[in-house]
Amino acid sequence: MRFKDSLIVDRRYVILAGGAGLLSACGSLQLIPMPQTPQLYLLRPQIMPPMGAPVPWRLAVGIPDATASLDTTRIALSRSATTMDYYANAAWDDRLPLILQKLLIETFDASGRIVSVGRDTTGLEADYLLQAEVRNFEAHYDTPDGAPKVTVSIQAKLARMPQREIVATLNATQQAQASANNLDSVVLAFDQATAPAIAQIAAWTLGAPNPPPPPAP
Repeated sequence: MRFKDSLIVDRRYVILAGGAGLLSACGSLQLIPMPQTPQLYLLRPQIMPPMGAPVPWRLAVGIPDATASLDTTRIALSRSATTMDYYANAAWDDRLPLILQKLLIETFDASGRIVSVGRDTTGLEADYLLQAEVRNFEAHYDTPDGAPKVTVSIQAKLARMPQREIVATLNATQQAQASANNLDSVVLAFDQATAPAIAQIAAWTLGAPNPPPPPAP
């Protein structure tokens, strides 16, 4: 009995064999389960765009900073003040900082109050730059089997362009209690905590004073 390949893959298992045993009918085979593809979850908070008068300036939104434990697609959880873990076989549909940047831009767009808003990219003309740092974005467990409480904490900084001089800082922190200890309920709690945090940052940003005119040539 002869196998053409050293790996045989079906829908459920990878079959590995040692070199000599692979060529022998009596060789031993080891079955290793294939890794599961994670279930993707969408962060889709219902954000109320801030109301108010239009502002005559342009905004760039940077990709939020985050620690390595949060700069990921994985959905974070914490069971103590000193530990961080992730839900098994579950992930956001993109890296968390990119998701939050997209939500911020969409919120400013939906407000209809700003001349223009976009990602902070080379060549983008802007009067202000919104920078952010994700401090917390995890589900906290007080008991192993209880429903967790989600904490979302984002520090926002507004910088005047083109100097990138920080002119104001805001700490937006929101919490939401999951109704049950399952991922659908936990993701809904992330939505409920994220929505007011993003809305708070957007309203605060749009309340910034008009930047001074550029110096005369």
